[in-house]
Amino acid sequence: MTAKLRRTLLLLQAATALFVGAWAAAAPAFWWRSFPGAGHHWLPMLGTYNEHLARDVGALYLALAVVTLGAAARPADDFLVRLTALAWLAFSVPHLIYHLGHLAHYAPIDQAGNVVTLSLVTLVPAVLLASRRAPRGASVSR
Repeated sequence: MTAKLRRTLLLLQAATALFVGAWAAAAPAFWWRSFPGAGHHWLPMLGTYNEHLARDVGALYLALAVVTLGAAARPADDFLVRLTALAWLAFSVPHLIYHLGHLAHYAPIDQAGNVVTLSLVTLVPAVLLASRRAPRGASVSR
């Protein structure tokens, strides 16, 4: 995989983390009521609002964003990219598994939204973990 593709994937992952993290950390009650936005409300169906939990989720996503942006700045560093991918997988795999088991109370469009978005956030680090940096000047990814 080329460094440019690695950087792109890392930046997309960081954007996801910044979106959720900044929102949850800065306005936890609004985030709880309104996530993911566009008239959908995924969190209130999971239980009552908890400011501590919402702010911790925001902080977790912001921490992942920091590490991911660091890896995006050094996409040729296999260790850093793979460590970042492992950190994402340590969070996103259990997160995905939980939500896959709690879809029944959502409308079909929200079920699909949960599965697709959480799967993508898990797939990107899995791809990064499986990748190796392409040698300098190589045009074909492995």
